[in-house]
Amino acid sequence: MAESEEKLKSLLMKVKEESEKVGLKLNIQKTKIMASGPITSWQINGETMADFIFLGSKITADGDCSHEIKRHLLLGRKAMTNLDSILKSRDITLLTKVHLVKAMVFPVVMHGCESWTIKKVEDQRIDGFELWCWRRLLIVSWTARRSNQSILKEIKPE
Repeated sequence: MAESEEKLKSLLMKVKEESEKVGLKLNIQKTKIMASGPITSWQINGETMADFIFLGSKITADGDCSHEIKRHLLLGRKAMTNLDSILKSRDITLLTKVHLVKAMVFPVVMHGCESWTIKKVEDQRIDGFELWCWRRLLIVSWTARRSNQSILKEIKPE
C-alpha cells in the first residue's frame, strides 16, 4: 500500500530487488494496481485495476461489496435447499440439524468475508439470512406469526 505514485514505484522496486536476491523474479507486466481514490494516469508497467479477486471475493475500487455479499447469500440459500431432505427428516435431532447448518451452510456464506465492507443494509441481509435458515430448519411457514426471538430461543445458537 502506498499513498502516492512515487512511493508505490519505490516499494515495487524494493520488492523486485529483494526477490532477485533470493532467486525470484517479479514480472512487472503482471503487476496490477488498484486505487481507492481518483487515479492520475499512473505510468507503472503494471495494469490499473478497477477490481480484483482477493480471498475468493471481488474487491472493487469504491469498496462496494454488496454484489459479493448477495452472491454468497445466494450460495448459502442453495446449500440450505440442498439439505432439505436431511432437515425434514424426523430421525435426526434438532441439535444435529443445527450443527449441520452451522457446518455446511454458514461457511459457504462467510467464505471471504474478511475482505467485505459491511454496511447496515448488508448487515440486515446477513441477519435475515440466518433467521431464514433457522425458520427453514424448524419448518416455520413464512406466514406464521412467530417472533425472531422465539425462533432463536428454540434453536439456541451458540
